[in-house]
Amino acid sequence: MQIYNSQTRRKEEFKPIQEGKVGIYACGPTVYNYFHIGNARPFITFDVLRRYLEYRGYEVTFVQNFTDIDDKLIRRAAEENTTVAEVAERYIREYYIDAKALGIRPATVHPRATEHIPQIIAMIEKLIANGLAYEVDGDVYYSVRDFPSYGCLCGQNIEDLESGARVGTDERKRDPLDFALWKTQKPGEPAWDSPWGKGRPGWHIECSA
Repeated sequence: MQIYNSQTRRKEEFKPIQEGKVGIYACGPTVYNYFHIGNARPFITFDVLRRYLEYRGYEVTFVQNFTDIDDKLIRRAAEENTTVAEVAERYIREYYIDAKALGIRPATVHPRATEHIPQIIAMIEKLIANGLAYEVDGDVYYSVRDFPSYGCLCGQNIEDLESGARVGTDERKRDPLDFALWKTQKPGEPAWDSPWGKGRPGWHIECSA
């Protein structure tokens, strides 16, 4: 069986790290709304891949997270005068309903980002120690230019990436392309203790950890 390798840009023979076993991680939904057709595509893709690998005799462990803390959840909670946790619970329930309607099997494990704050903090600390992230006023940013291979998986050169395409630029960043790994607490927001003060993880680090 051959699978396309995003890094090498070619199909390669699939060889599991451990004989007879396959581990798959896929980013799940940010649970502030119902998932749409664009979200459904990767959910279905990984479900088909998992089923085929099992058909071939592999023991598959499939992990798909729920991003249950994010700017969008905070905004939705404020709009509906409820809590971030209640918003997340509602749309996690809706995810399972819609996934079942599409014939998508539940993952082996569905971890929530808020269940892994210690691991997220530990990963950020390691990035800072390795010179790949920096702290400013309680916020921590990833320094994209300090990682020479940044963009290799998507096949883009860092010079061609557009800053501010998703969010407004922050003047405190060393580079406009840098993105938040940890955000200091704002009034009324959920927060956890960290070496940089109370805050919450940024969207990009949640899947990584």
